[in-house]
Amino acid sequence: LPSQQKGVGMHEPLVDAEGFPRADIDVYQVRTARHNIICLQNDHKALMKQVEEALHKLHAREKEKHAKDEAEALAEAMSQNQSLPQAFAKVNAVTPGSPASVSGLQVDDEIVEFGSVNANNFQNLQNIATVVQHSEGRPLSVTVIRSGRRVHVGLTPKRWAGKGLLGCNIIPLQR
Repeated sequence: LPSQQKGVGMHEPLVDAEGFPRADIDVYQVRTARHNIICLQNDHKALMKQVEEALHKLHAREKEKHAKDEAEALAEAMSQNQSLPQAFAKVNAVTPGSPASVSGLQVDDEIVEFGSVNANNFQNLQNIATVVQHSEGRPLSVTVIRSGRRVHVGLTPKRWAGKGLLGCNIIPLQR
């Protein structure tokens, strides 16, 4: 306020003790200045309200975008699971201490590749038996699906205390 040096701000009285306009100040100028200040404060409040609403909208959009991104990531992960290779057989028993057990093969592993045998060329269990006999003492690459994940196992068929060269039981999967 231009009259501030006379001790007149936004709330000091503009009249003296007897109710007459104060003679030491320009009352009209003080009232005009107060009016302008109040208008500016109202404009400021309105602008701040707009800023607040815009921020709320911005954050809501960001939240939606984040939720959408997460949903897309989940859908992507699901489609990755669908793209797991086709299993053709399943391990339903593993004897402790056997070559299969030592290699890390587990019950319920679904076999995707057993050496050269896969879902495209598998006819019956004789295919696996043939690969095992031809690979005695040499590591075979075996790929299984275990709890929705692809797992590679190095399996070396060999003679051991038990019967067979593997020490596990494999059953074909009916598709």
